[in-house]
Amino acid sequence: MTQHATFQRMQDSTAEDWAIIRPEAARFSAGLPDRILAHLGLLEGDYGGFPVDRYTHCLQTAMLALKDGRDEEYVVCALLHDIGDTLGSYNHPDVAAAILEPFVSEGNHWMIRHHGIFQGHNFFHHVGLDRNLRDRFREHPHYDRTAEFVERYDSPAFDAGAPTYPIGVFEPMVRRLFAVPKQSLYRPAQTSRTR
Repeated sequence: MTQHATFQRMQDSTAEDWAIIRPEAARFSAGLPDRILAHLGLLEGDYGGFPVDRYTHCLQTAMLALKDGRDEEYVVCALLHDIGDTLGSYNHPDVAAAILEPFVSEGNHWMIRHHGIFQGHNFFHHVGLDRNLRDRFREHPHYDRTAEFVERYDSPAFDAGAPTYPIGVFEPMVRRLFAVPKQSLYRPAQTSRTR
């Protein structure tokens, strides 16, 4: 039987309460990769008018990065770059970036957070927006990294005729990346975040 803390207001919690909460929180945190993979699966069947569903798009993006020899962290970022489409229809890059932030380098985090503006260079002019919005970041150190991500991996990953790696190829990578955060409010920095 699981024990539960008994306070009604956080300020009334005690060290004894936290002795119950911390191991329960650790068990819950260990399930993060499963929850991420399940949430990514919600994109399956969601075409939104595109030639492939968003799930296939994410798999193709990750496949292209993997085939190009990108490291595991980058490949997982490519896999999850659009995971926010389900809940953040108007700010999906921010949702994906928030999920990834404790686990990835500053460069990969920035790339995912801004990929939507960079992808917009390819289509914003068709929908009445300024396709050059990305130019305001021209001097940012991760500008080229993000432009390359969109050009080489995100943009070409809408190919309905392309073979696509199954999620099983990427699942072990997701599990390794989300096993231990590099940085979190709840866990001090473990390694440098400037990759």
